Amino acid sequence: MDERANRPRIERTSALAAELRAILGKLKRKLREHCGRSDLTPSQVSVILRLEKDGPIAVSSLARAEGMRPQSMSAIVTSLLEAGLVSGSPDPNDARQTLISLSRKCQKFLKEGRAARQDWLTTTIQEKLSVQEQDKLAAVLQLLARLVED
Repeated sequence: MDERANRPRIERTSALAAELRAILGKLKRKLREHCGRSDLTPSQVSVILRLEKDGPIAVSSLARAEGMRPQSMSAIVTSLLEAGLVSGSPDPNDARQTLISLSRKCQKFLKEGRAARQDWLTTTIQEKLSVQEQDKLAAVLQLLARLVED
């Protein structure tokens, strides 16, 4: 197939990609609005999610994992410690190190935020989409899952 004949298909695909990004961005913002306001920076959120995924970790290892300088990571961790969202405890394998982990307050914050987003999305789907549209959404979700498969 020559390039000229393929151009409308490429343009349509590009337009679909742009529209998908825009819609997903709006959905992400709506979900953020309905989880309770947070004054956390993107870096702080990234650290919290890393700790949730990987468990307790030393600041130096956390900096490496996030691709940051240890001094920058120390500033982020300090702000999270001051907010009561993380806590530090001695590393049982190296007493010179402190392991940073999520506090109960942070675990509760994450759980409540996810529940609020789930509730909002469930209610919105029920109120705005018919049963047939919900079936179409289920089919679209399968397609989206294929897009992100490795």
